[in-house]
Amino acid sequence: MTPRADDLEAIRAVFARRLYVMDTKQWDDYGPCHTVDVVSQSWAASGGAPEVRGREQLTAAIRATLDGRVPVTSVHHGHTPLLDLTGPHPETGEPTATGIWTMEDRLWWTDDGRERWLHGWGHYHERYRRVDGRWLISHRRLERIRVDTGYTDA
Repeated sequence: MTPRADDLEAIRAVFARRLYVMDTKQWDDYGPCHTVDVVSQSWAASGGAPEVRGREQLTAAIRATLDGRVPVTSVHHGHTPLLDLTGPHPETGEPTATGIWTMEDRLWWTDDGRERWLHGWGHYHERYRRVDGRWLISHRRLERIRVDTGYTDA
């Protein structure tokens, strides 16, 4: 399927919006970046559930991770996407696409009175579906290549 420039730009925009609203903790705007039936496989590497299913469940999970008992400041970057339109969704007929994004994230939180940090690198493997004219994220898998952690020097 030949990618159309406006479709590719809309996919880039929903990806960027998700990172922005996540890092700025605008939780009411996080869910709408995803399909109702989204599947996210982002926590298993850190000992979490293998996947989270559903827009509301995903929003609750990421909110608990970044804005829960121990608030986390985060900065996520996504770079150099490889995007492909992949044809109609088998059930809805809506257009679908895939994307692989090089990612980097930085997180900071307080643990026992000391600031901890995480610096990670890897790739987001995503699927997208156009729903009612809007491109949304329908699946995400995070593959980390490297994660460094430590404490900020006092």
